[in-house]
Amino acid sequence: MFAMTSSDWSGVPEDVAAVRSDIEHEIAGSTLLTAYADMVAQVPDVVAHKWLAGGEWQSLTYQQVYDQVRNATLGLAAVGFRPGEFATVWSRNRSEATIADYAVMHARGVPVFIYPTIAADQAADLIAHCEATVMLVEPEFLPVLDSIRAKVPQLRALVVLGDLPASAVDQPDETQVLTWQALLDLGRAAAERDPAAFERSWRQVTPDNLATLIYTSGTTGHSKAVMITHRNVRYEQAASERVHHLEAQLAEGEVTTIVSYLPMAHVTGRMLDHWGPASHPVTLAYCPDHLRLFEIAAQVHPTFMMGIPRVWEKLHAALRGALPDVSPAAVRALPDAAKQAVLTRIGLDRCLYAATGSAPIDPEIVDFFRALGVPLTEGWGMSELSNAATLASPDTARSGAVGRPFPGVEIRIADDGEVLVRGPLVMAGYYKDPELTMATIDANGWMHTGDIGEFDDAGFLKIIDRKKELIITSGGKNISPALVEYELQRHPLIGQACAIGDRRNFVTALLVLDPETAPAWARAQQIEFESLADLAADPEVLAEVERGVAAANAHLSRPEQVRKFALLPAEWTTQSGELTPSMKRRRRVIIDRYAKEIDELYA
Repeated sequence: MFAMTSSDWSGVPEDVAAVRSDIEHEIAGSTLLTAYADMVAQVPDVVAHKWLAGGEWQSLTYQQVYDQVRNATLGLAAVGFRPGEFATVWSRNRSEATIADYAVMHARGVPVFIYPTIAADQAADLIAHCEATVMLVEPEFLPVLDSIRAKVPQLRALVVLGDLPASAVDQPDETQVLTWQALLDLGRAAAERDPAAFERSWRQVTPDNLATLIYTSGTTGHSKAVMITHRNVRYEQAASERVHHLEAQLAEGEVTTIVSYLPMAHVTGRMLDHWGPASHPVTLAYCPDHLRLFEIAAQVHPTFMMGIPRVWEKLHAALRGALPDVSPAAVRALPDAAKQAVLTRIGLDRCLYAATGSAPIDPEIVDFFRALGVPLTEGWGMSELSNAATLASPDTARSGAVGRPFPGVEIRIADDGEVLVRGPLVMAGYYKDPELTMATIDANGWMHTGDIGEFDDAGFLKIIDRKKELIITSGGKNISPALVEYELQRHPLIGQACAIGDRRNFVTALLVLDPETAPAWARAQQIEFESLADLAADPEVLAEVERGVAAANAHLSRPEQVRKFALLPAEWTTQSGELTPSMKRRRRVIIDRYAKEIDELYA
């Protein structure tokens, strides 16, 4: 591993070093597991998990969850799971998956989550790469697992998070198959025989042990396994708390409420839904289907909401029909009672803090939600930085910027514009890939993020684009595709855009209609259609999209302007392969898949 401490580095500014030292002193010796034990002791009766079952809310308190963590931990040991081994969890957001995460760590193993939308071959590669010996899986993913079972012979135990289908029993002789309840029963019996076994296990976990592997989405098609330690996570938690002060904003006796919908294979999902509640009282309301996010939010009224830009864009589009004017100025002028009625309907009337990140977002959308009363702010980070490395508090946020560096974290801009980061958030390295680790983290501890950025006059970071995705035209102009795409997607009909132009003499774009806004607009224009493909070929729709491209070009320099575009018939999704599981564009896939359309644009 390549874990470093501040003592390994020279040249750290005194003010940064002092804050870093203070935070490191605060978390010294702690792990997620020590923090969690303390939290359970403090708030045993606080509701930790809640979920809908048969239309009714079910729940578990912190103590009830912890009891299941103990039983699952000892159950894993009973089926042969050993310290230092890896266990994969293939599940949507549900209580059992969260408990499984905790249990694997308490068993001194390393939990690895798999995206629910991942392709079968990708899942096989991931399971084989980390050599997982135990897998905890929802029944609906068993058919996919069956199709790749021969590629992962090292699996010794399969735990089904639900009823045991007959097909699950048909496994290689050496693989033990059992239900989640059976695992808990094994652990309960072990705890009765040896009440000290649970604590004896997890007390041996140290801050430098791995808390997880996070497999990056792989926009280039190559996933990397990011090693994140307990020390990384505990520093992230302590540093972020000094920025958002969320706990201080809660009323006396109130507990942070979060809708758990972000994929648990993503570092942000784990930080918010699993690791966060280990150090602060949180009630998680599970939402297994992200399309039901605001349906669930309207029932539980979360105090914190995190969403990628697409979440806020879709909500903004949906609210257009509920308000006469969605310009920030008009929304700001609305009576408080009117704003509250809108926020209550979408469940954000109690939201004390909201955040977005991972891609550019239209400042007007941020301003709209802030005007409505949702304190939306931006942050920036990546798996290799244990989640976020910058964040703005709502009272200091600046449009188009992603905040200042976390306390004790150094960020500088290299000569070529790349953002470099140094500090306790930096990963321990890439699992089984020391060469790539050394190429990413230099000898002085600086991690080369691959993002291009700049600081404004107030010290706020602005992310311009990915270093490897910059377009260099045949005329030698460097162009940010993210900037071009951002301007194009400001038009409500354009849901997705991909700028093209590398080694070409001008910029073109592949565009996809917004699957919600475009049909509503077409119906208002009395356009007959049966599908998104029909709309993509309609002359009126094409004319409106062309006006959107012209509007975008008005905000771009001449070399950046889109000369031609193609309106594609279908939305890009994770299932169709154009998007990563974390909703980022796979540019190479898009360019290869639509090579014919691109060639026609340059014909």
